[in-house]
Amino acid sequence: MSTKPGGLVVAGVLALAGLATPTIMMSRWQGQAEERLRAAEAEAAAEPQVAVASEANAEYCTPQLRTILRRVLTSCGLIGGAGGRGCQPVEARNVATMSGDDFNALFLPMRERGGIVQFGRDASDLEPTDVTLVNRVFADRQGASYFFVVSRASPEGNVEHNRELSRARAEAVMTHLQSEFHDPELERQVGLLWLGEEFAQLDPSFCEWSRSDGGECDPNTLNRSAFIAWIDCQL
Repeated sequence: MSTKPGGLVVAGVLALAGLATPTIMMSRWQGQAEERLRAAEAEAAAEPQVAVASEANAEYCTPQLRTILRRVLTSCGLIGGAGGRGCQPVEARNVATMSGDDFNALFLPMRERGGIVQFGRDASDLEPTDVTLVNRVFADRQGASYFFVVSRASPEGNVEHNRELSRARAEAVMTHLQSEFHDPELERQVGLLWLGEEFAQLDPSFCEWSRSDGGECDPNTLNRSAFIAWIDCQL
């Protein structure tokens, strides 16, 4: 059976059009995705410069603090995740794109809502005075959504050991909260962030905070610790 030349031309054009259709559709989808991304970025940029929070604490919910909180909460699985254990280990450099001093300064206005649990050298067990402080700060929720435990280690010893030591200190607080309060929502409320000795060491001004050890306070004793506080910022 013969095919006319005109029929071959028409068939060829239709074949090329069929091949081009997926490319055109892909380009269209990509363009739509880019438009949605630009719209989302514009919406985020238009947000108020002060976050919504309880009236008493709105002043500390700055855009910088909200950015850090969202990164921590996402890394910990408290938001945007599939659930499970409240927090997973995170690298501080992926949480805060700023210096350690700037990171700590963000939390200074929370002095009245927080406390510092101090541990002995190379220790991660909670003493009775530590338990008293944790219970008091945790009970003072005032409608806040997230309870943060930011643990550290002083520079004695090697980096890996101190990282694990700060992790043990954060988890000691979490374990106590679970055994003391039996709250099934704890894993969705408590964010753990262990910093070892590598990031955001506390300076002596934090000696003025409510501490579980009211005795000697120098940089080493201060950084054998876990900072605890409820945070009212709504993200």
